[in-house]
Amino acid sequence: MTFSLIISSPDGDLYRGDAEKLILRGSEGELAVLAGHVPFVTAVKKGRFVVVDGQSNRREGLIEAGLLTVDQQRTTVLTSAVHWNA
Repeated sequence: MTFSLIISSPDGDLYRGDAEKLILRGSEGELAVLAGHVPFVTAVKKGRFVVVDGQSNRREGLIEAGLLTVDQQRTTVLTSAVHWNA
């Protein structure tokens, strides 16, 4: 199962599409978002993150601090910058 994921910065969308999993560090520690996750909002801490896209491709990188919102329509990460690993 997948969910709609948007990772956005002041420069525009850095990722927009389906995802199977999002792993990042929230205010209470590392967390994973999967399809059907309970809605919530939390601060995002600077650090490593992982996106597994809708085709099971894994992308990793570093994310700056920001805000994560999860609702029934989509998961959105607002951040100042993302640095994808090559």
